[in-house]
Amino acid sequence: MLLVWAGGPGLAAPAHGIAMYSAPALPPDFVSLPYANPDAPKGGRVVTGNVGGFDSLNPFILRGTPPWQLADLTHETLMGRSWDEPFTLYGLLAESVETDEDRTWVEFTLRPEARFSDGAPVTIEDVIWSYETLGTAGHPRYRGFWTKVASIAQTGPRSVRLTFSEEDRELALLAGLRPILQKSQWQGRDITEAGIEDIPIGTGPYVVNDYEVNRHVTLKRNPDYWGRALPLRRGTHNFDEIRIEFYGDDTVLKEAFKAGLVSYVREFNAEAWASQYDFPAVQRGDITLSEIPHGKPSGMTGFVMNTRRAPLDDWRVREALITAFNFEYINDTLTGGRQPRITSYFSGSELGMDHGAATGRVRALLDPFADTLPPGTLEGYSLPVGDGTARNRGNLRRAADLLQEAGWRVENGQLVNAAGQPLTLTVLLQQDGLMAQASAMMDIYARALERLGITLKLEMTDKAQYAEREAQFDFDLTMMRRSLSLSPGNEQTFYWGAEYADQPGSRNLMGMKSPAAEAMIRAMLTARDRTEFVAATRALDRVLTAGRYVIPIHQYSVGRIAHKSQLTYPSDRLPIYGDGIGFLPEVWWLQD
Repeated sequence: MLLVWAGGPGLAAPAHGIAMYSAPALPPDFVSLPYANPDAPKGGRVVTGNVGGFDSLNPFILRGTPPWQLADLTHETLMGRSWDEPFTLYGLLAESVETDEDRTWVEFTLRPEARFSDGAPVTIEDVIWSYETLGTAGHPRYRGFWTKVASIAQTGPRSVRLTFSEEDRELALLAGLRPILQKSQWQGRDITEAGIEDIPIGTGPYVVNDYEVNRHVTLKRNPDYWGRALPLRRGTHNFDEIRIEFYGDDTVLKEAFKAGLVSYVREFNAEAWASQYDFPAVQRGDITLSEIPHGKPSGMTGFVMNTRRAPLDDWRVREALITAFNFEYINDTLTGGRQPRITSYFSGSELGMDHGAATGRVRALLDPFADTLPPGTLEGYSLPVGDGTARNRGNLRRAADLLQEAGWRVENGQLVNAAGQPLTLTVLLQQDGLMAQASAMMDIYARALERLGITLKLEMTDKAQYAEREAQFDFDLTMMRRSLSLSPGNEQTFYWGAEYADQPGSRNLMGMKSPAAEAMIRAMLTARDRTEFVAATRALDRVLTAGRYVIPIHQYSVGRIAHKSQLTYPSDRLPIYGDGIGFLPEVWWLQD
């Protein structure tokens, strides 16, 4: 990569922010993020709980398992995101951003006051080293972007330009979201071999104060934090101390919360929320139950099927397995019917597909691939609906018909193929309290499949074994959760792209290889306006949903947080992304 001075006339003026489409919602002189309270008091201590353990404090390399919170609390990027817009960035380490009309390059100018936690200034040398190191030796999530960078060059004392090697309008924004590390810390050392004691120096509001492996990590707010007066930071990171405690499973974590040892928990089960949060601390008013709505797509949560293995490579078999999954009965039994089902990957938002026949621009995008698309993609596809009874006879008959079409027959009570081999499927789940509901679903599902002659085996493994088997795609079915944003982009290739289908550790768990999906992602990345982008995303949603890769379960239509009553948030100005990164603990505070 070029490390030369490469000045030249720009085609656009430097700006305080950049949006994927149109202009940033906030003006150059904005005071704070719209969902933050700029007058929030500072101070106090909050304790959060993680399930599992950790053996690393470096979230930027593949080696080890760090606490997931570290990257956002201890390190910063050139630009920061507003979670009240689909995809807009504002200056953080960089005071301005500039790009050309086609977004073939992007240039950032550093703030002169930007500092690492040890007081050293952030330099362009740090920026270029961070991009190059993370792009070549960092965690795989950083490497895809780097393959699309043709050059990186210093263009002035505080400015750097990245030029891209392919047409992709999202790259100018993604470039602003790479974490910046301190080059001098790693001089003559291999960052990929960093041990637990090698804590990366960052520029963020918090620093690691102390830790005990697999037990706790304590973060202290840096009293000399350089960016506390920035508009992007006013009213955020209000706690003096954030302590992360680690628990063996979710049940133990919830008991610790009830005992007052943890400040807040998130509850993902609507039935548990309705029935298990009436303990004495709630009745006394010491604990508050807050529900946080959002405008995000549903994303996809469910049991993904590994199409690398026969017979799951046959869409008819996958459709039969989806049809036999008695969601209505399972949902009523386990959640009291309180959580609606996911109907597509982007359901609940303008990006979600219509369930009738494809029309207009969506149809035009998909038509060139008509011969390769599974039934329902163009004609319209909706998930099968059960009758709500335990037997679910109609859907089981339909599933049996599909399996027969695919060459399976019942022989001596077993479903066998032409070679007489019985159909046995293995569901891999992590041994974790959070997976208890998934395990209960599979118990009910196994009884339904048994009536079709299919044997369903449930394998529960510890976290380490699960991670290894998932990375090697050693499962027939497993639990999958993909949160999707209002501005999906390059990550979609990592989720669904053919180049990742056989790459160990990739997020393409189903192993899908769809030219249509990749073409829709390309159309999303090159769209010049929101209308074209929405059409391309709706078309992708059709390809994914009609591909029958996942047995969808319920959506998380609202965030549920039980918290100590002194913990407060700006309830009158919630972000469109609701609860998530950038909300708790970032914009909360302790009320006296």
